[in-house]
Amino acid sequence: MWTIAELTVKEILYKRIFIVIFWMSLAFLVCYGVGTHYAGEKMAQANSTMGYMAKGFLSTQIYGMGLYFASFITSLLAIFSSVGSISKEIESRQIDPLLSRPLSRYSFVFGRFIGLSGLLALYGVWLFLGITLVNQWLGGDLKATVTMVQILQALGLFILQPIILVTVSLLFSARISTLNSGIIMMMLYVISMIGGFIEQIGSLVKETIMINIGIVTSLVFPIDSLFRKMTICLFDSADNPISFAAQGLFGSVSAPSNVMIFYTFLYGIVALCTTVRSFSVRDL
Repeated sequence: MWTIAELTVKEILYKRIFIVIFWMSLAFLVCYGVGTHYAGEKMAQANSTMGYMAKGFLSTQIYGMGLYFASFITSLLAIFSSVGSISKEIESRQIDPLLSRPLSRYSFVFGRFIGLSGLLALYGVWLFLGITLVNQWLGGDLKATVTMVQILQALGLFILQPIILVTVSLLFSARISTLNSGIIMMMLYVISMIGGFIEQIGSLVKETIMINIGIVTSLVFPIDSLFRKMTICLFDSADNPISFAAQGLFGSVSAPSNVMIFYTFLYGIVALCTTVRSFSVRDL
């Protein structure tokens, strides 16, 4: 298991996927930092005419925007780095010498999962903290007011997103081709995010059908629920009576419950166990 995990990490590093993504993410952080800095300066100049609610709205929008695109980047990396982790080995027949050794298919799947999840978790921590530090150091009057507890809670939910994506990607990779796995995962991800926005709009206009659509998409693929819960951890506070009004586009009117987070954990465990079962009985 650990040998496969180490091999997985070496393969990804050898292909320089993470090196390219690292430099592209660094460029993203620079652009985000420049934008945050000048937005903060502009806010300082207009501070006398800008109301408290407007300031709170803009501060959370700046921070939320950075986290939204960071989540998008991390999710895409999780999908593209894991959809072919099993299927490509089968298609190229490189899996034969691996499984001819005293190595169970169970160990192979879990080794892939550990290697991919470990790298993506480290990347997620780096990108999340990068966005947060840029916002706090360069935001000026527009920096979001968050506590260390809020940051740690949100960070845990942030890195859970790519881990869940890895488990589902491995499930498809164990059964179908890399191309089909990638298409299905991208469609599920897009449907989840769109369903989340529909649910938030439905909660605003009190439309039950729209709310139910969001709930169903969350049950089918709960990635958007993790992002919404993360924003609640960061922006919603009992001592801030206008926190909802300040959340804006990246906030959540209909907050996912703790039961939904438990469901997401269970979702990932079931997906991983199903992958092991499916790969174990597949005729290679």
